Amino acid sequence: MTTDSATTIEADPRDRVHAVRHRYAHRGGRATVQDWAYTVYLSVILGAVYVAPVVHLMRTTEALVPLPSAGPATSAACLVAAVAVWGAQLTSRFWGPLVLKPFVLHVFTTTDLSPADYLNTIARRRLAYAGLGTFLTVCTAAFLATDLFDDPGSTLLPQGVAVAVGIGAVAPVAWLWSQIRTVRENVLFAGAVAVAATAIALLGRSALLGGGGLWLVTGVLAVAAAVLGRSAFRSVRTVDLARLTRESARAAEAQTFAWTGTLHHALDLYRPQPRGLTSALTRRDGRLRGHLVQGAVRAVRTRGRAIAAAAFLPTGGVLLTLGVAEPDARPATLSWAAGAVGVYLGSGWVGESWRGLRDELALATLLGEWWGGLLARTLAWPVVAVVVTVGLASSVTAMTRRPLQGGPADAVLLTAGSVVLVLGARFLREMKMNLPVELLLPIITPLGDLSALRVFVWQFDGLVIVVAGVLVMNGMPSATGAALLALITATCCLWGGLRRTGWSLRPFITRLGRA
Repeated sequence: MTTDSATTIEADPRDRVHAVRHRYAHRGGRATVQDWAYTVYLSVILGAVYVAPVVHLMRTTEALVPLPSAGPATSAACLVAAVAVWGAQLTSRFWGPLVLKPFVLHVFTTTDLSPADYLNTIARRRLAYAGLGTFLTVCTAAFLATDLFDDPGSTLLPQGVAVAVGIGAVAPVAWLWSQIRTVRENVLFAGAVAVAATAIALLGRSALLGGGGLWLVTGVLAVAAAVLGRSAFRSVRTVDLARLTRESARAAEAQTFAWTGTLHHALDLYRPQPRGLTSALTRRDGRLRGHLVQGAVRAVRTRGRAIAAAAFLPTGGVLLTLGVAEPDARPATLSWAAGAVGVYLGSGWVGESWRGLRDELALATLLGEWWGGLLARTLAWPVVAVVVTVGLASSVTAMTRRPLQGGPADAVLLTAGSVVLVLGARFLREMKMNLPVELLLPIITPLGDLSALRVFVWQFDGLVIVVAGVLVMNGMPSATGAALLALITATCCLWGGLRRTGWSLRPFITRLGRA
């Protein structure tokens, strides 16, 4: 490199940023052609085994969400847009568009370049990719779940595509804006999105717009994207580089865990640290409070997770009850599965007792022979919180929605069986340790090596068990048989979870009997 070229590069921040990114992209140890080929191969296998059957089923049956007119289409568009923005906000708290490789970020921060010089270029590129991905995702979801694309001559089709473009524009800039702004500003923005979506949905169902509700949604999304984008890129120069460095380091560590097959360890890096209320765990005389009180206090110490659990558990209970009310209807089956997934997610956020149980089981030989009160101490709070919250939500829903298909007894059996299934799946997931080596052994089939599929299922085993269990329960001829199936599945999950921590069921029961 000559002196003149070096001077030119130093005089142009864009060229300097490009030079750093180019050198880092062509470093040693980067992904080879074989690595990319295996990734493409695995994606094709996953698509052929999991995605293709679902696509075929959804396209050969009645539309899951019919959109006969502009009113329902406007409401659906508002809901999808709000969920996309909220998802972008949530994603930005874990991995935002400004997160870089720690080494690259260190190189940039130790130069005389301002944050806007190197972050704006990278952010624009990532927002473009995110916008394209969001647009394709929304169009694919509309193609599979609605009848919007069934009639090419429909007036709703161009409006729906315009809304997808608007969502693809506003979600990425919300992703960037939310990473830069504070938590309080994000909460206020989420509330404003909810209010705006509700107002536009109600306005779209009225006769004031004359069937142009989707155009209104598109206009609002375009304005929001322009305003948010302008505000976000102006704020890049004021980003907290120390916080960005910590986020980048954590993201790099999480990516390493994820690529080595321990996704749950990667997610553990983003668990919030408990804060406050330490003295509330003990009484005035120094003794510990009861198991339920301890669990409740520990749950409140991580307020974000507690709020999420408080939202997902009752919502899941409502959807679960609506699903079991008509187990033979297709929308009801979707509601049933969504409710079970909501309860499954909420049961993990309701407290840290699951992790405490896993640690005590895995370290039993180090902690000695004392097992008295193990289950009561660790499982009392999460089980009671899930059962009571879902039970109350289900009771209220059942009282307001009558009659129930099959009678109240069948609804109670199906709801209770679903909750038992969810708790069993949660126990299996939380007892997960390191990736078993035997999962890496090849599985030779005519389609090639499918060992990666087994690893994929192992990563999301709890979620797979919940969804598959609900679908099988829905196909059972009687509610009693479905509840019995859920109980058997939960028992198998209990046995599998104990095996993961090094215990088998019989010695575990014997040890508990000695306590």
